[in-house]
Amino acid sequence: MALGAPRVFVSHLSGIAVFDPVGDQVGRVRDVVAMLRVGNLPPRVLGLVVEVVSRRRVFLPMTRVTGVESGQVITTGVVNLRRFEQRPAETLVLGELLDRQVTLVETGEKVTVLDVGLTRLPSRRDWLIDKVFVRRGRGGALRRRGETLTVEWSAVTGFSLEEEEQGAANLLAVFDRLRPADLANVLHHLSAKRRGEVAAALDDDRLADVLEELPDDDQVEILRKLKDERAADVLEAMAPDDAADLLSELPEKDMERLLRLMEPQDAAPLRRLLTYEEHTAGGIMTTEPIVLRPDATVADALARVRVEDLPAPLAAQVYVCRPPEETPTGKYLGLAHFQRLLREPPGTLVGSVVDTDLRPLPPDTPLPTLTSYLAAYNIVSVPVVDESGSLLGAVTVDDVLDHLLPDDWREAAARQAIGRGDLLEDARGVAGDR
Repeated sequence: MALGAPRVFVSHLSGIAVFDPVGDQVGRVRDVVAMLRVGNLPPRVLGLVVEVVSRRRVFLPMTRVTGVESGQVITTGVVNLRRFEQRPAETLVLGELLDRQVTLVETGEKVTVLDVGLTRLPSRRDWLIDKVFVRRGRGGALRRRGETLTVEWSAVTGFSLEEEEQGAANLLAVFDRLRPADLANVLHHLSAKRRGEVAAALDDDRLADVLEELPDDDQVEILRKLKDERAADVLEAMAPDDAADLLSELPEKDMERLLRLMEPQDAAPLRRLLTYEEHTAGGIMTTEPIVLRPDATVADALARVRVEDLPAPLAAQVYVCRPPEETPTGKYLGLAHFQRLLREPPGTLVGSVVDTDLRPLPPDTPLPTLTSYLAAYNIVSVPVVDESGSLLGAVTVDDVLDHLLPDDWREAAARQAIGRGDLLEDARGVAGDR
């Protein structure tokens, strides 16, 4: 939308890049901050929540926005890197207004908010929310088939009311293309009520991916809001090591109850992982590496590596073992690197290309030893075997990093960025900005 255009809808702002006047990217828009006003006066738009370095969210006042055009936001270049904290009188438009049930003033009919439109006043400093895009029908199939219409802000009422069951379908549609880590960051910054609603609207696989990226406190909070049966289903969809870490944060009785609700074949690996110390190979490893028999072919191995949902560190190599192929496996024979597989004819047996030089590690290997091992051999994954030589799992470099970095490593990185930006103006301190 060009600067002189009359309106932009908030869903079109989500995720678009923010640039300074010289063309350097500052970050991406994650939400819009507005202030509801008494009566039917259109809310004033205060600014944008922008995600910058290390996923830190900062406040960009609308007075610093010089243009919204061609799918990008242009600023004056003055950005304050202080962390955004929502104030009591403020409303996050994406996080709190979409999916809300409101009432058409003229007919008293309940409608669902799909989007809202922002307009810039002739003064070119102030922005207001003046339009609301709604759908008739409260939910279910009728909600999908219901008529949609755009009305003035004053034509609806109910935005100032607390809503117990707001839903999250349209908010999720806005964030549909986000990676799990980015969607997790969105959830982390929502209110606890809204976070629970969004989590409830996600399917099991998507929620499992997002939970793996959330801080422990958020994971536990969300899991406790789910019904036990669904919580067990989500745990089954998570990577075993992440699911075990989450279960270890729960009281013993809650953990055992959820494990009993899970399918036995999914619960068994978690029970094994929970027996190991947290900062050891056994406590960090995943129990689902790629395992092949020695008589499998290179073509078989490459087909397994190509699975779309497989994390990159696990796809870097396959582990060759005697049957059974589920962990704990039969005798571990060695591993085959992805690059080596690419150099071999498809019909070659993987048993003939295994690397036996890299010794596996026992499950009680401490974290510092794991780190040194990965660094010394320039590898991204290491096999873990028991005393009998059976493969128990694999530790990947991303899991090691998760345990090496402090819990607030993203915040620490952002603080360093602030230290380098001492000359930046405190935008929130400028009179009239907020």
